[in-house]
Amino acid sequence: MSKKNVSAGRAAFLSAKKRRSIFINISRFSILILTIILWESLAHAGVIDSFIMSQPTRILRTILNWQNNNLPHHIGITFLETLIGFIAGATLGIFIAFVLWWSSFLAKIADPYLVVLNALPKIALGPVIIIWVGAGMQAVIVMALAISLIVTIMEMLSGFKNADPELQKMAKTFGANRLQIFLKIIFPFNLHTLFNCLKINIGLSLVGVIAGEFLVSRAGLGYLIVYGGQVFQMDLVMTSVIILAALAALLYQLIVLLEMAVMRAVKSK
Repeated sequence: MSKKNVSAGRAAFLSAKKRRSIFINISRFSILILTIILWESLAHAGVIDSFIMSQPTRILRTILNWQNNNLPHHIGITFLETLIGFIAGATLGIFIAFVLWWSSFLAKIADPYLVVLNALPKIALGPVIIIWVGAGMQAVIVMALAISLIVTIMEMLSGFKNADPELQKMAKTFGANRLQIFLKIIFPFNLHTLFNCLKINIGLSLVGVIAGEFLVSRAGLGYLIVYGGQVFQMDLVMTSVIILAALAALLYQLIVLLEMAVMRAVKSK
């Protein structure tokens, strides 16, 4: 096959891939727009109760009147708590996974406890956490940490254990010590595992923050949801939920962009 045919075939493949990507994005946007239109139409027609379910125009008015509910402040509090809990959970989880990988003795001791803690509903620890660390932001952050930590440990430990054994053996024959093997082989081999874990944990951290705000907070989107439900301001509740969805999507996309930047840097070396 000539280079010309190969080039033409590759160009056709890239063109088809681009068209498919555009079609997927248009479909996503169309589903969102149609959902909003349907929601608004059903509310206007009285098919759904706009007092209970709210409607897009009422949510938009609530957002535009953000000064009445101090929305930026509550969004900032939830964002800060999520970020702190996420970073703490990821950092501590990777470190503990490294320690358990280093010592198979400790890993075997910790294994049943990790399984039990992973299955335990963390919301049940809410009252205990409040007693331990006190009510307020610290309790919310600890709740987010509790939800994301065990998942990080288990995912990263599994990745460390399953790294290429043949490559490790070859490194040992050249005199590499255990720390060098981890830094040069194990950890780079698990970059995809790390970012997949981060993508999961950013959502789990947000869940932990909202659960904590339900229990103790006087600020944040979780607090607004509880407050709106108590005073029957369902527009405020639905607005907070929509903002939470947007915040979750934003945080996830930031992880995706970070992954792309790291992978590009690794490939360029």
